[in-house]
Amino acid sequence: MTNCDSTLSRRETRRRERRKAILEVAARSFLNNGYAATTMSSIAAEMGGSKGTLWSYFPSKEALFSAVLDDATTTYRERLAAILDHQGDLDRTLYRLGINLLQKVTSPDAIALNRLVTSEAGRFPEMGAIFYNLAPRHTRMLIAAFLEQAMDRGLLRKADPEQAARTFMTLLLSGCHQLMLMGQISQPTEVQIDADVSFALDCFLRAYAPDDRPA
Repeated sequence: MTNCDSTLSRRETRRRERRKAILEVAARSFLNNGYAATTMSSIAAEMGGSKGTLWSYFPSKEALFSAVLDDATTTYRERLAAILDHQGDLDRTLYRLGINLLQKVTSPDAIALNRLVTSEAGRFPEMGAIFYNLAPRHTRMLIAAFLEQAMDRGLLRKADPEQAARTFMTLLLSGCHQLMLMGQISQPTEVQIDADVSFALDCFLRAYAPDDRPA
């Protein structure tokens, strides 16, 4: 490696580290102070730099919020994709998906983010759109692609796969997740999560059972 390459590599490393630090500060600010109260100026001040430096990484608060969400969800999206075994047992795969998804969305940070978006999306629809596209919609599309293959394999009846994914997610989130959002429980137990997943899976598989009636 030449001296020039080494210098560029160190510079890129410092830039990645700086970007990561900005995302960490911004994530805390969004969750603790809300979207409206979080400003580029306040984040730059906490970072100890200028707004110009911050803008060289993120041109707007919307872009920064999007990057915070993308950073927070990238690892989970990869884990979810790994769970969705297109050649595995359908019931077992959907059960593992349900447990993993419900554990994720009932985590303290996920609940805090959900409440933040719900409370402020009316005033800041761009924030709601960013959250929707990077979190619920992206997850639903991954599940829909999995369910479409299950339909092609004859394991589920033919239907709109995206609507089927929405049905499964709605059933899954109708129990302890909703209770947490409403402040009725602080954290679900493993028993509650298992019960919610089993209920959702039973209802879903009954609704989308293969249609064996003759044409």
